[in-house]
Amino acid sequence: MYENRSRIRGTTILGVRREGKVALGGDGQVTVGDTVLKAGAKKVRKLQDGKVLAGFAGSVADALTLFEKFEARLKDFPSNLPKAAVELAKEWRTDRYLRRLEAQLAVADAGHSFIISGTGDVIEPDDGIVAIGSGGALALAAARALVAHSGLEASAVVRASMEIAADICIYTNREITILEL
Repeated sequence: MYENRSRIRGTTILGVRREGKVALGGDGQVTVGDTVLKAGAKKVRKLQDGKVLAGFAGSVADALTLFEKFEARLKDFPSNLPKAAVELAKEWRTDRYLRRLEAQLAVADAGHSFIISGTGDVIEPDDGIVAIGSGGALALAAARALVAHSGLEASAVVRASMEIAADICIYTNREITILEL
């Protein structure tokens, strides 16, 4: 039914930092080729006893591996998200096995938000908005507009922006999970 080479696609992860709060949301759609296999996947989670939010875009198995590695870095560098993110990116880029992982992470704590990739990128956006995945650019644009032109709280900006992305991106749905710090 599905070729092994069919690429698993479909994720929108969006994080918004606003007025001392940070919210991270993800849609629930898992797609292989042109077929939706699951509508209610959970792609965001709390780590480090609820102090860090993390979301993934890409292969589920790869993302779960990265969550484990990231949790280990958080234990090595408690209360230092920037250091944990850089150390994960270094390991991800240099390890033979990890280098093959096809995923991205969006992570946030009370003070920082990062996008982390296997190419060694650790990006902290100037505006505190992180977005990854197939609908990431759409959600990012919507979030920037809502932050600039509304008084919505972080979680409401995430929800509205994710819904806009879901209306446009065929790999994104409205089964949205939002976590907040």
